[in-house]
Amino acid sequence: MENMKTFAVIDTETNWCDEVMSIGVVVADCETFEPVATKYYILTQECMIGGMFSSVLQINGNPPAIECNRDEAINDLLGLFDKNSVQSIFAYNAKFDYGHLNELSGFKWYDIIKVAAYKQYNSKIPLNAECCKTGRLKRNFGVEPMMRMLTGDYSYFETHNALFDALDELRIMQLLDLPLDTYACAIINSKEEIKC
Repeated sequence: MENMKTFAVIDTETNWCDEVMSIGVVVADCETFEPVATKYYILTQECMIGGMFSSVLQINGNPPAIECNRDEAINDLLGLFDKNSVQSIFAYNAKFDYGHLNELSGFKWYDIIKVAAYKQYNSKIPLNAECCKTGRLKRNFGVEPMMRMLTGDYSYFETHNALFDALDELRIMQLLDLPLDTYACAIINSKEEIKC
C-alpha cells in the first residue's frame, strides 16, 4: 500500500433479484482516514424491483443521490477514482460487494471484517468473547454490533443505506486506529493473499 494517498470504502444494497440497486462510496485520505469525497448512486432500473431496504434509498443530504443506470454509475465512479488516484477499495464483508461489482475487479479489494473481527487487531473485543482459534469472533461481528462494540453506543442501528453504511465502515476503520498497512492481510482478490 506504499505511495497510496487515498482509498475508497464502498457499500452496495441489492434488490429482490440480487442486483445492485444503490452504491455508496467514500474516498478517504490514507494518513488521516478522513473523507475527501463521497458519491451515492441509485440505479433506477434495479431499484424499481424493490428490495429489503428500499425504504431508505432516498436520502436528504450531501451529496445528493445520482439517479442513473449502472453503466453511468460505474463510469462516474471510475472518474472519481481516477481523479483521486484510488487504487484500493475497502468494504465490510467485501466479497459481497466485490462479487456484485465485477467492473471494479481490477482494483485491489480489502475486507475490513478480516481485521475488525480479530482480537489480535481489535483491542475492544472483550476477553471473554467467544473466538475461533484464529482469533476471529464466532458471532456478532457485523457492522451494527461492531460499531456498538467500538463506540460503546448501544443505541446505534445500521441504516442499510449504501452511503451511510460506507461512512460507517470508514468510521470502523477510524475507530480501530490501525495503520493502513495492517489491512494487507485482508486482501481478497490477490494470489498473494497473506493470512491474518
